[in-house]
Amino acid sequence: MTVRVDLNVSLDGYATTEGGTPDNPMGEDWNKLTGAYVATRTFRERVFHDTSGEGTTGVDDRYAAAYFDGVGAEIMGAGMFGFHNFPDDPDWMGWWGDEPPFHVPVFVLTHRRRDSIEMQGGTTFHFVSATPSEILERATAVADGMDVRVGGGVRTVREFLKAGLVDQLHVAIAPILLGRGINLWSDLRGIEIGYETKTETAESGTVHVTFARSS
Repeated sequence: MTVRVDLNVSLDGYATTEGGTPDNPMGEDWNKLTGAYVATRTFRERVFHDTSGEGTTGVDDRYAAAYFDGVGAEIMGAGMFGFHNFPDDPDWMGWWGDEPPFHVPVFVLTHRRRDSIEMQGGTTFHFVSATPSEILERATAVADGMDVRVGGGVRTVREFLKAGLVDQLHVAIAPILLGRGINLWSDLRGIEIGYETKTETAESGTVHVTFARSS
C-alpha cells in the first residue's frame, strides 16, 4: 500500500489560484494551471464522462491514467469537496456531480457534522474530523490493500507531507507564474531528502516530477 499525492503547481510552486467569483469560483488562472491535465483523454472520460475518444494521449495522459489507477481510498479537504461554495446547505452534495470520478470511499476532512453520502459509481463521501495519521488509518482499513491517495487541496497535502506520511508525491508543474495563492513548498525545505526523484517533460510543456520514498 502506497500513500500517494498528485498536484498541479505553477513554476513558482503555487497549487491554488485566487480571484474567484460566484460564476468562476476557482479564478481566472485555474484553467492555466490545470489545462494540460483537463485536456487529456483520461480526464475527459473519468470526470466529464466523455467517451468520444477526444483528448490528448501523450505524457500528460499517461500520468492522468496513473492518477486513477490502483487507488482504494481517497482523502481530501473540505475545499476540494466544495464546502466553501455552499457551507450551510445540508443538501449540498459537492461539486463532483452525481457520479464522482473516484469510485472508492472518500474521507473529507471537515469540522462539519454530516452523514455519509453514497453517490453513483461507488463513491461514498465520509465527513470526519481527525489528525492526518488517524484519517490515514481509517482510509487504509477500507482500501483493501490498494493505495490511498491524498487528493488535496494543498493545505491538506502539506499536513500529510509535514507528518511524513506520503510515500509518493507527483507534481505536474505548469509553465506559468502565479505569484499568489497557497505555495506547496512553504516550510517544506528539505522535503526531497529520503525520496528518489524522477523528472519527465510532456508535450504540453508540463514538467512531471515524482518523489518516491527511498527503499
